[in-house]
Amino acid sequence: MFQNPVVPARLARRLPVVAGLAAGSVLLLAAPAFAHVSVQPGQAEQGGYATINFKVPNERDNASTVKLEVTLPTDHPLASAMPQPVPGWQIEITRSKLDKPIETHGKKLTEAVSKITWTADGGKIEPGQFQQFPVSVGQLPKTDQLVFKALQTYDNKEVVRWIEMPRKGEPEPNNPAPVLKLTPASGDGHGSAGAGAKNGGGSDEAAQTAAADGSDTTARVLGGVGILVGIIGVGFGVLAGRRRGA
Repeated sequence: MFQNPVVPARLARRLPVVAGLAAGSVLLLAAPAFAHVSVQPGQAEQGGYATINFKVPNERDNASTVKLEVTLPTDHPLASAMPQPVPGWQIEITRSKLDKPIETHGKKLTEAVSKITWTADGGKIEPGQFQQFPVSVGQLPKTDQLVFKALQTYDNKEVVRWIEMPRKGEPEPNNPAPVLKLTPASGDGHGSAGAGAKNGGGSDEAAQTAAADGSDTTARVLGGVGILVGIIGVGFGVLAGRRRGA
């Protein structure tokens, strides 16, 4: 049967375009995963201590982040929440009276940290950059998660409210609140996160490096797939050009 050689040639010429569009679409779908304010590592042990980082990416290309306000949970208050100094940022700690006192190390506490605010003082998070704000917290309560609602303020006065709770079986909300998952204690109940907090945070830093943020990992995988598809498309285009030349 006669085959028209023009059809495969046209198809080959179109493949790079289609592949490029596919790669761009994948990268566009992956990009929002990097834009969320999140808490890292995303998991810690109940009953222990941990140093967590609030990772704040700048998701605007025409403004810089100059303020972060993190509200600590009041349904499961933390006996201790100590932020680490961050160069170029002022820290304000708000304490509130507890409806029900909590006991730690044999002492009853009637108030706890309810909000931590970082305000730019010479520093800022510029477009295309992110900043981490470390906080040592504990003892972590016996619950499955802690929700830290956050407000991100830009120098153009825009405020992004990271306060939405994801619901099981539904798509992730546009502005999800940072969530720290808590798991039952193992060993002595302190875990590696607790040891890291006591020894200057070394183990916490290792845990943060090893722990993959789910959304970031997904975005990187999708981005890699998109790039691979684009490369394959370019290869088809080059091959088609050589056939036409022959």
